[in-house]
Amino acid sequence: MTDDVMRFFATWLFTHEAADEEIKAAIRRGIAEGPEGMTGGRDAFVDGLAAMVEEEKEKLKLDLEARARGEQVSEEKESDPALDEIRFEVAELRGRLDTMESLLETILRKLGE
Repeated sequence: MTDDVMRFFATWLFTHEAADEEIKAAIRRGIAEGPEGMTGGRDAFVDGLAAMVEEEKEKLKLDLEARARGEQVSEEKESDPALDEIRFEVAELRGRLDTMESLLETILRKLGE
């Protein structure tokens, strides 16, 4: 039974080591290609995503280290202009939908009279 348990953990460790190496390779490829590289090739999107996740992981590590030292960490993130534009457009659409809903309710009330 001990051999089975050891074999299980050895297999588990080997699998994770192999996956780690593949992730590291994807990160290197993604960093080398940059954001534009995510559209080319079969694995380009995965490579680009892995590079972005790696960047976020590094930010998280710095944040956790700062917290461990007792430093105040800003929860405010930098504003992304593209994301801000999308948020604005969504807010505009919500406003239009609210207006349409109100008009429909008014029409339905008048039809019901």
